[in-house]
Amino acid sequence: QVQLVESGGGLVQPGGSLRLSCAASKSIFSIYEMGWYRQAPGLERELVAHIGSGSSIKYTDSVKGRFTISSDNAKNTVYLQMNSLKAEDTAVYYCYLREVVGRGYSTSWGQGTQVTVSS
Repeated sequence: QVQLVESGGGLVQPGGSLRLSCAASKSIFSIYEMGWYRQAPGLERELVAHIGSGSSIKYTDSVKGRFTISSDNAKNTVYLQMNSLKAEDTAVYYCYLREVVGRGYSTSWGQGTQVTVSS
């Protein structure tokens, strides 16, 4: 499996910004999809944003206009720029990478990074 190392989480006040990074142990140039999920206490894990083959991008409705996902293939890294953060964005954010393997997919996960939005 691919190793994913996340960084950039922390404590920020409402309205502030953070940038999460996810570095992969292999080239991300031809992967199927890479992105971020998050999980808040007591809630199910939800997809935040992903970037797919052909640079297709998708966001969950609650972060549209505030979060931006991007990738740097030379660094095998995906970023999540989070602006105008709200208390409800507080969660553990998990990076994932999905690649085609045979007729199916293989998904690798990062260890998670805590994002806390609080005054």
